[in-house]
Amino acid sequence: MLLHIIARGKIGRSPEAELVDRYCKRISWPVRITELPDTGGKLPAPSAMPVVTILLDEKGKQLSSMEFAEALGRWRDTGMRECRLMVGAADGFDEEERARADLLIAFGRMTWPHMMARAMLAEQLWRATSILANHPYHREG
Repeated sequence: MLLHIIARGKIGRSPEAELVDRYCKRISWPVRITELPDTGGKLPAPSAMPVVTILLDEKGKQLSSMEFAEALGRWRDTGMRECRLMVGAADGFDEEERARADLLIAFGRMTWPHMMARAMLAEQLWRATSILANHPYHREG
């Protein structure tokens, strides 16, 4: 299953970009990153169907790393071909975008800069795929 991070804003050359790159290189699943302008721009067409869409959103569920890994594993095992993980601009997503998503997730109740959220997402994808591969990176409890 392709893990496709679709993010608003250009991360450029920054410490956050280095973190995203570091974790994405470790993921054994195919990974693609698409950057869109802060406003406008066209979402890329899915690479293959079926697709699951996740929005990082302050109104989303707070999942543990194990729960996130289980969801990715379930989607992979039921034939999802692409998992689109959307990171919004500074103002997040509107209600229409939220309604179209399959899942909304939040990294806690605090507000995070969207560039940090992208780095945190890359780390959680590495962690989730490591959990599914029984790699010792994740230590629970």
